[in-house]
Amino acid sequence: MHIFLNFQAKKSCQFTFNSYIAKLNLMSLLKHMDMKNVSNLKFLIAFTLCASIVSCKRSSNSGNVDSATGWKINDKNGGFQYNTNFKEQETPPGTAFIEGGTFTMGKVQDDPMHDWNNTPNQQHIQSFYMDESEVTNINYLYYLHYLKSVYPPDDPNYALIYKGALPDTLVWRNRLGYNEMMTENYLRHPGYANYPVVGVSWIQAVEYANWRSNRVAEMSLQEAGYIKRDAHLTDLNAESTFDVDTYINAPTQTYGGNSEVLEGGRRRQQTDAEGNPINVYANRESGLIPVKYRLPTEAEWEYAALGMSEIRSYNVYRGRKKYPWDGQYTRSGKRVNRGDQLANFKQGKGDYGGIAGWSDDGADITAEVKSYQPNDYGLYDMAGNVAEWVADVYRPIVDDEFNDFNYYRGNVYTKNALNEDGTVKVVTVDEIVYDTLSNGKIIARNLPGEIAKIPVDDQDTYLRTQFDKSDNRNFRDGDKRSSRYYRENFDEGEDRVDVTRKMYNSPKHRVEMDSTDGNMIRGYDKSNNRTSLINDEVRVFKGGSWRDRAYWIDPAQRRYFPQDMATDYIGFRCAVSRVGSKSVKSQKRRN
Repeated sequence: MHIFLNFQAKKSCQFTFNSYIAKLNLMSLLKHMDMKNVSNLKFLIAFTLCASIVSCKRSSNSGNVDSATGWKINDKNGGFQYNTNFKEQETPPGTAFIEGGTFTMGKVQDDPMHDWNNTPNQQHIQSFYMDESEVTNINYLYYLHYLKSVYPPDDPNYALIYKGALPDTLVWRNRLGYNEMMTENYLRHPGYANYPVVGVSWIQAVEYANWRSNRVAEMSLQEAGYIKRDAHLTDLNAESTFDVDTYINAPTQTYGGNSEVLEGGRRRQQTDAEGNPINVYANRESGLIPVKYRLPTEAEWEYAALGMSEIRSYNVYRGRKKYPWDGQYTRSGKRVNRGDQLANFKQGKGDYGGIAGWSDDGADITAEVKSYQPNDYGLYDMAGNVAEWVADVYRPIVDDEFNDFNYYRGNVYTKNALNEDGTVKVVTVDEIVYDTLSNGKIIARNLPGEIAKIPVDDQDTYLRTQFDKSDNRNFRDGDKRSSRYYRENFDEGEDRVDVTRKMYNSPKHRVEMDSTDGNMIRGYDKSNNRTSLINDEVRVFKGGSWRDRAYWIDPAQRRYFPQDMATDYIGFRCAVSRVGSKSVKSQKRRN
């Protein structure tokens, strides 16, 4: 019996028959072939290998064809380009993966402070990444070095950029304490390099996260060959900077339009059928532009700090957790280190670290990051050391009746500003806008190379059901639909007319500028309308610190502080949202 098989090979090693027919032929061979015949056995092996190749090749090609139209994706002559080989989001530098889920957000112990601001409520969090430890002094010093190099402080046009990013080292001073050593050395001395940075306001922490997003994206594009290698070292100045939003929306204006940098990568240039260059710039579809760094939301921070997976049993939690570790006490119960404190916090009045020679927690002020054991997610210092800024605007309640998914209060929606010709407006060196904060500090609202932002307007909100304005920080809290009002006080003899004020009407310090010399007139609001310290410029900070008693290291506790002020006990860490699957594939659990 002779079997003739006509294989018409192509350059791409594709064959004219499919794997299903190959399998049928193989079954037929097995019925009629004498297995003792060596030549036939060799033929059978070769036939099986060919069938496998065909099957594998067809499988790999299926991702480059649009299932709805049959048209090719990623055609070498142009057309629709898309990363069909994207497997998994890479873990961002310095972070740990936090698999999302549901948890009870809020207090698990008595409330002797009578704040009543952390009533338990059920929330669900999407998966995300979070820094393993707080941002350290050396991390922040690298940021300051960048700003000083690109925007020299001795240039009057840029002097306030670097100055506005500097941490407030005077937070260490105490009128009845000698702390000048920390004031002079804590930020910059190598002895404190890996200690958490403090004296940073919420606004400064947000700016650091934005800068970090640009640097990580810039490195990713350099490694992929889209940008000239080491451009951030050799071709960087105030007029030639990289901003990830600018690169996505107006790539030719990145680096000030320097084509040598933008097209000087090692990536092999693609051309269409006419020889014109295509795919010169990466886009979102390429999968090469990382997701941005940001501050974690309050719900994310609390969920990550608890590390609930430690007490997970199938589809339920075994009880609740009071601290990032399992147990009700601050000391270790394990045999190897029994009695050791599990976090850096204030032990008692006049006791910040214990007795000399055998310290309770190994530190009197802050401790070096990663000095204590991580929680079940691999996160360090989620209790003690320093408290940490989160993204949320503070309100005494969490409005879980309106939303219980990725809860966050503080949304201010903006859009790209456009030029008259419809192109996006990129900030130039002559268009930097500065803001004067309530404490007199001046910061840059935008930097050269960034896209100017404006609030969304009626064109974006008309007939929408999800939002109807740009600023949503006080949504369901002071607006006409849901506001709780109070009655104004009147002096005797005045007409008692029902005059109302919004619930959180809390004016800030009055900020005025002298028209003659431009200096700030420092004054305080002395009106009787002040009703609360809570306003839209007050942010939540979470966790205890080296200054706090054990009560505050419970992740459920909530405190707030003005977003433009800083202390010696509040630091921060960054988070990154996860795209794609909920679980990391290597850690995926059974459904």
